[in-house]
Amino acid sequence: MTNVLRIPKLDLSSVLAQQNPQIDLRLEAFDISSRNFLKAVSNYTQRAVSEITKRKNESAAEKKRIADKTQQVETETNQCKLKEIELISVLDKEQEEKKESEASVAAFRRQLATIKEKCASLDAEIELHRRNVANLMRERKREQSILSKHAARTSPELAACEARLKCAIEGIDKDKILVRFTHLDPDDLAREFSFVLDVSARSYKVPTTTPYLPILPILLDELNASRDIYSFIRHVREAFRELAVQGR
Repeated sequence: MTNVLRIPKLDLSSVLAQQNPQIDLRLEAFDISSRNFLKAVSNYTQRAVSEITKRKNESAAEKKRIADKTQQVETETNQCKLKEIELISVLDKEQEEKKESEASVAAFRRQLATIKEKCASLDAEIELHRRNVANLMRERKREQSILSKHAARTSPELAACEARLKCAIEGIDKDKILVRFTHLDPDDLAREFSFVLDVSARSYKVPTTTPYLPILPILLDELNASRDIYSFIRHVREAFRELAVQGR
């Protein structure tokens, strides 16, 4: 603890009564007290300066920390803004794609509705064709039945006619008729003369004849002009007969 200098009360009258008056100012104690005071002031000043320096450093450190934090926050904020801009751009693009997709879906739905209508129409047409085909099949079966019955009745007559006329007619392949003749060559009654008549087109054709018949083109033109197959068969038979007689 700092020693406090206590000054005793001065008795001025007793001092003056002395032969050599002197007053003890206690300068040494004053010097000691002054040095102690100055030391205490110096210590206080040093502590105050140290505290001020400490607080100043702490304040500077805090300011720097706040400034760094502020800079970091600003950097993060700018990054967030950039990301926000990118996200907005992405969202705008997605909105455009969504609109395009919705437009495409709407177009596909319209096409689907049109296709469904066409399918319904085609189904109706198919059903109509099925009924028509069924009717035609029934009609064809009925006609086949009639033809079969007629063929069964005429087969004996046909066989008799073929035997009498020495001529045989039969269907080969598709839309082709094979006509065969015998008893045309007096020297060989079993010799066969034949031709194939193609009736698949509007214009009749004769792909083959046995033997070759020179006047066949003329007879074929007459057939296509008259459309009379029976007369054509008679004329070809006569031509084969003349060819056989000439070849004797």
